[in-house]
Amino acid sequence: MFILIILEIFERQWTTLVCGALTLILVFGLGMHSAEAALKTLNVENIFTLGFWYAAEGGEGESSGINWATIIFITGMMIMVEGMARVGFFRWLCMLLAKAVKYKVIPIFVTFMLMSGILAMFIDSITVILFLAAVTVELSQLLKFNPVPMVLAEVFCANLGGSATMCGDPPNIIIGTSFGYSFADFVCNTGVIAGISLIFILVFFFFSYRKELSTSETVDTSAFPTPESAITDKKGFVVSSVIFAIAVLMLVTHAQTHLSVATIGLFISIITLLTAPRHIREIMSKVDYKTVLFFLGLFVVVGGLEQTEILKLIAGFIQSISGGNTYIMIAIIIWVSAMASAFVDNIPFAATMIPVIQTLSGSTGVDLKTMTWALSMGTDIGGSATPIGASANVVGTSVVAKAGHPVSWGTYCKKAVPATIIVMVISTVYIFIKYL
Repeated sequence: MFILIILEIFERQWTTLVCGALTLILVFGLGMHSAEAALKTLNVENIFTLGFWYAAEGGEGESSGINWATIIFITGMMIMVEGMARVGFFRWLCMLLAKAVKYKVIPIFVTFMLMSGILAMFIDSITVILFLAAVTVELSQLLKFNPVPMVLAEVFCANLGGSATMCGDPPNIIIGTSFGYSFADFVCNTGVIAGISLIFILVFFFFSYRKELSTSETVDTSAFPTPESAITDKKGFVVSSVIFAIAVLMLVTHAQTHLSVATIGLFISIITLLTAPRHIREIMSKVDYKTVLFFLGLFVVVGGLEQTEILKLIAGFIQSISGGNTYIMIAIIIWVSAMASAFVDNIPFAATMIPVIQTLSGSTGVDLKTMTWALSMGTDIGGSATPIGASANVVGTSVVAKAGHPVSWGTYCKKAVPATIIVMVISTVYIFIKYL
């Protein structure tokens, strides 16, 4: 499965679904002769328990097999985002900020980096970059600057912002729902690391690209499109903004309300559709079903590795090469996660590593949360290093390439690799000082 995902011979959702089916037939059927292992991996009965929807202990803590909480939450947020996109919310926000800094290139550069990081804390980084890159290209044509540096910086900040919260990046959603962590748990741990790192990254990209983005041309901005022109449905815009605020509020308080992320995702999707009854078909047609199917197949394959205890062998291997040294163990988790995620999709890697760190924590006595934050930062940030490391990178480079600005591996990695190393060093030092 990993090899086929890397080679991209087939679309990744078909790769995981076929490998998931083979796991059910060959591993659980012919190999183990265990219907119980198959049912445990499919994990359907978990959906019909109260703890799945209302977690009195603050989280359902279900890590075996298909993580239905992740599936439902991601689908729900996709529906909300498509509802916001339909009314022009993202384009309006970009144009509003550009106008606020009087269409000056360097202030737009810094503002868009910040906005990319902040939006990605609550909305999938792919969506953030899709709209932000498109507006950046549009502004580059009006203001006569090269959009590539700005989009590359936005991509990096989106991945960094996504690492700060439970709902920012798919690996964090999987980690949070697997271990029953709350939104606040991530904000107080990976959020702090991301916040410190963002300061350094803003300075790094500012000095890296300021000469390239400096323009002496004076451009008449009076004919520029107004932020209001981006809004396609004023009533829908207000409703979408309120729904987004409700989603953020529910996520921030879910540790107190004990509503699981599955409940939040389902509720948000339902009110999005109920408030736009004429556009249900349009919204639902744009949902990224390929990603949802990708997750389903992936969880089954990882369930196979879990049921056959192969993941315990991997955990034992990490323990043996670290010699039981906690510092080396944490360094291996964070740096191996980062290097692997630079070339392999970070979602399957994170899903595979969750049971591994759980086993490691049980056998070594190292706090599971410490390993969790190391895995989270490694998978979320490592993917920023190469054009194929994270989906947001692929989207960002594709948008500028379509506009006539192809991005080579050399151009991308020249700044992304040093920026990734900066964040990984900050993450490692912070985790060593704070938790060990």
